[in-house]
Amino acid sequence: MSNATQIHPATGYAGDVSAQLAWQWLQNGEAVLVDVRTDAEREWVGKVPGAIAVAWKQWPGMAANPSFDEQLRAAVPEGQKVVLLCRSGVRSVAAAQRATGLGIEAYNILEGFEGDVDANGQRGQLSGWRKRGLPWNQ
Repeated sequence: MSNATQIHPATGYAGDVSAQLAWQWLQNGEAVLVDVRTDAEREWVGKVPGAIAVAWKQWPGMAANPSFDEQLRAAVPEGQKVVLLCRSGVRSVAAAQRATGLGIEAYNILEGFEGDVDANGQRGQLSGWRKRGLPWNQ
């Protein structure tokens, strides 16, 4: 099994998956994609077609979204798995752990939307959803 199609074990949720595998699941109707970035991030940086927006934290101030549980339950049909996307794969881990606590089969998308920081301190050049050539728009 190649790295791009492998589920990597994780603590507190179903596992970590590549952006490619998450996109495959989304296309096949096997999962719902939930983008946990802020509204500002999605508007300024870009978004994935078909993703459901449920912010983990809210901008400005990055306070926890008090409606996260309710919004996530509304976004993910009973018995369906969810793949969670953030900027770099950090907030989506916390969101996946929370989703699991709600009884949802949850996966974190490795590298997030923008990926790791490069030598110049910039994201989007080394890895991530966009860099992998997967669908997105502004």
